[in-house]
Amino acid sequence: MENKINRSKCLLLAVAIFTIFLRAGTSANAARYITVATIGNQVSAPDKTQDMQKVVDHVKEYWHKRMSQVLPDKPDLIVLTEYCDFPKGLPREQRQDYLNVRKNQIVDFFASEAKANRCYIAFGMRRQQEDGTWRNSCIVVDREGNVAGIYDKNFPTIGDMKGGVKASAKTPLIQCDFGTIGCAICFDLNFDELRRAYAELKPDIIVFPSMYHGGLVQEYWAYTCRSFFVGSMAFRETPSEIRNPLGEVIASSTNYFDFAVAKINLDRRLVHLDGNWGKLAKLKEKYGDGVAIKDPGRLGSVLVTSENEKVTVDQMIKEFEIELLDDYFNRSREFRIKPENME
Repeated sequence: MENKINRSKCLLLAVAIFTIFLRAGTSANAARYITVATIGNQVSAPDKTQDMQKVVDHVKEYWHKRMSQVLPDKPDLIVLTEYCDFPKGLPREQRQDYLNVRKNQIVDFFASEAKANRCYIAFGMRRQQEDGTWRNSCIVVDREGNVAGIYDKNFPTIGDMKGGVKASAKTPLIQCDFGTIGCAICFDLNFDELRRAYAELKPDIIVFPSMYHGGLVQEYWAYTCRSFFVGSMAFRETPSEIRNPLGEVIASSTNYFDFAVAKINLDRRLVHLDGNWGKLAKLKEKYGDGVAIKDPGRLGSVLVTSENEKVTVDQMIKEFEIELLDDYFNRSREFRIKPENME
């Protein structure tokens, strides 16, 4: 009799545990908060009388110190600049000597920093392929110190290509434990074919290590790719900014500080106001502060974000039959080409 009671208790406990996991699984992506940081600066000039190994050591010391500024915020992702390990004042003719000594030391350094601080780090550097050719790359290392993914610049400048850097044609979507990352590097931002590729992929975050800012083009990339956008500028006087999928700046470096940190929620969707006014009002009425509806004005679309720990934004959208921005645009395209609607 006692054995039967114990078996019954075990069965009830197993059912309870299964139910908890089931519920957790249905809301695992609700309120997907992560902390992102960007640092925009360039390695200070080394002592030119030192050998190249000392220059490599100087690069490591520099970035260890710069990253220590953002570590108190416990970032999930840190974004650094294009060619982040080339120090100021290092002549082009000496860069090859530096690269010959550097080899994988900087990748190994960032990998150890990522592992020690349980975060992802995205950084730009010149990278040699096995065939001896070079790429202008953004490398992403994960919380365990492993390489999560590598993006090679699709559109290097003519000067870079004349200097031996090959162009890539790949746009990998880098998988992280919090979502997906897409990358663009500096001159890439000018090319619409690359932006369209990412608009199809819709990464959660686009990281942008760069020598130039891009101005309004950053906003357009963020909005059309439906992604958060994190830029890291190599030149101190140019702001390194974090943008939401509406293209709005939500955090920026300043003339005083070369870094910016923001807590962002990846459980979000863009919605057009057409046909959704009443539905959005009912959504807000039901969920209150469990949902955020951000209107930038003059755009006609809003950013809907779940702040609810148990209900994802997609579940909210489905519940109120709200049409997503891209679905609305696609429906408009299809309606337009019907014979009765074309001239």
